[in-house]
Amino acid sequence: MVGLNKNIMRAILIASYVVLIGLIVSALSGIFSYLNTGADRSKMLHTEIQKIEQYLPKIVWEPRDNEGRIMDAQNLSALQNDYLDAWYVKQIAYKTNKIAGIKDYYTDSSRENLYSFIALNKTEKTTIEATTLSHNPTLEFYSEDGQLAVVTDRNVVEYKRVFKADSLVLETTETSTYKIIFLLEDGFWRIRHMVKEDNAIYNSEHKIIATDRLNIKGINYYPQATPWNTFGDSFSTDTISKDFKIIKDAGLNSIRIFVQYEDFGKARVKPEMITKLRQTLDVADKHNLKVVITLFDFYGDYSLMNWTLDHRHAEAIVNALKDHNALLAWDIKNEPNLDFESRGQDIVIAWLDNMIDLVKSVDDKHPVTIGWSNTQSASILKDKVDFVSFHYYEDLDKLDEAIKTMKTEIKDKPLVLQEYGMSSYRGLWNPLGHTEEDQAEYHKKIQNILAVNKMQFMSWTLYDFKDIPTEVVGRLPWRKRAQQHFGFINQNGEPKPAFQYISKE
Repeated sequence: MVGLNKNIMRAILIASYVVLIGLIVSALSGIFSYLNTGADRSKMLHTEIQKIEQYLPKIVWEPRDNEGRIMDAQNLSALQNDYLDAWYVKQIAYKTNKIAGIKDYYTDSSRENLYSFIALNKTEKTTIEATTLSHNPTLEFYSEDGQLAVVTDRNVVEYKRVFKADSLVLETTETSTYKIIFLLEDGFWRIRHMVKEDNAIYNSEHKIIATDRLNIKGINYYPQATPWNTFGDSFSTDTISKDFKIIKDAGLNSIRIFVQYEDFGKARVKPEMITKLRQTLDVADKHNLKVVITLFDFYGDYSLMNWTLDHRHAEAIVNALKDHNALLAWDIKNEPNLDFESRGQDIVIAWLDNMIDLVKSVDDKHPVTIGWSNTQSASILKDKVDFVSFHYYEDLDKLDEAIKTMKTEIKDKPLVLQEYGMSSYRGLWNPLGHTEEDQAEYHKKIQNILAVNKMQFMSWTLYDFKDIPTEVVGRLPWRKRAQQHFGFINQNGEPKPAFQYISKE
């Protein structure tokens, strides 16, 4: 009996051992299969640095006509992923002067040079913020054993900011050519050697877009039931068509609409959102209205590591709609100067400058502007935009003088008063607020000022809203109530006294 129990126990142990070995082999097989697909190693290895967001510069490979073995698409994708990851971790390392992640993407010999450079910068209190925006690589050689690859990457557009003791000492955009040797180690492509062969200052000149026929008489638009959420679940072309007819019949010829960055999918723009945006332009075209599309709204992160993500967002939208008959212009960002204090004026302006280049590189037919929140910022980047837009919610008695000042600073570009209006809320939360009669008088007066100065305009906004999202003006009830009553049409769908002054015609 004892012998039988021992045999049973031995059989159980042997079976358990076989099962354990089988599980280990299966797991290793799964790992190697996963890695051979070109998977992101940051999801497999416990690297010292973890990418929170992707790094998505534009990359266009030359046709494969390399020496040696032909590289299949799967291995080329793996090489590309590791190459861009190598750029990413190097940029993080130069910004922080820490070596985290370097060893995963560079071989022993190449990482020593990086370590020395980082140590020197740390000693001299120098940091570098940088990103690449586009790559044009050519596979020159791929070894027969599949362990070595040589790539030439031409016209790499790099933007850099160099700081010394936290003070900006250099800002530059360059195009460079790199020769890179890769070794396949542990199933991943690591950089063995990387040499910059030449570089030059980036030339961002673009085709001049005529604006002499620009004649904007418009309004900022949200549906009454879904303010700041035009393209959400309640999207309705019937509602939009009804509203656009009201706008056209009122003597206006254009609308301004807004793309919320996160709602649209950020860098991975959702196809269904593009469809809704296109349908909105289709309805505008039906009513003979032109559309200004604001590409970035509810967005405030201008950090360099996000620039390539922002490029993919704007590129997807501009590419999809650049040939639409209803498209009038691109507005890069709504009121970016409100982010100067919190994000830093220099980086916000640099982001805008760069984004103008991106949009114009995709669409060289439609004008570009920026929706500045005041007259003081209007002249910023005036040489890059095609027409200058500003918002005005201040004392009307000072508007005429502000326009004259802008015209002396901005002599060769059309000016558009892109947002203006008055709330007609007077109630519990603001007993000294304005009435609907005050609002009508305001619009009568501002239309006279616009007529005298031959100004183009887009008012705020068609409707009074029943509800305002908290993220727009916060939770304070007096702010919400005021924002609800800027419309020319009240919450019951009835024209307010101001409606007769919605247009200067």
